[in-house]
Amino acid sequence: MLIPKKTKYRYSHIIKYEGHVKGNSEVNYGDYGLQAQEGAYISNRVIEAGRKVISPFVKKSGKMWIRIFPHLGKTKKPLEVRIGSGKGSVES
Repeated sequence: MLIPKKTKYRYSHIIKYEGHVKGNSEVNYGDYGLQAQEGAYISNRVIEAGRKVISPFVKKSGKMWIRIFPHLGKTKKPLEVRIGSGKGSVES
């Protein structure tokens, strides 16, 4: 799965993915593309699921470029854990 090789800090603060897009809003490769309508965090599992769905339609004749990467790790505490004892571990 997609995980960054190294990050400066182990855990990250919450970042809001809202507002207008800064760049990469046009199709640079190929004829078709998917464009997000609103800002949201996309995990590595969502990217891999999208790739698996698109690949049968593209088959061997077409090419597919995925130009997004999950740079931030989302943390989550396990179920039934008491409050305290720090931040939860990064879940992929």
